[in-house]
Amino acid sequence: MTTYYYIAASEKFLTSDNENLHEVLDERHRFYKEQNREIDFWFIKQPAFLEAPELAQVKAKCPQPSAAVVSLDKEWITFLKLRLEYVLSGEFEAPSDSIPQPTASLVASN
Repeated sequence: MTTYYYIAASEKFLTSDNENLHEVLDERHRFYKEQNREIDFWFIKQPAFLEAPELAQVKAKCPQPSAAVVSLDKEWITFLKLRLEYVLSGEFEAPSDSIPQPTASLVASN
């Protein structure tokens, strides 16, 4: 199993122009591309991992609809937590019985 780190908050907060998270994600994506690094972070609307029983307390604290940034990079998630301040953060192991797809969304894709 792999350890995934996350920040989670309301989707409205994370997509707010005031927080500029989209700019941070775009910049990180550009940096990874320049460095020929594989992307190890994802922005997920209504993340399915919050449905796992072991994360029930996190889901209960997170305004709905929620969104999350998930990454394999613990330090970067810590940076996001400090930058955004009003987010929940943590980690989980996946794939597992309760979290088969760590980056899955509950939003139906078109």
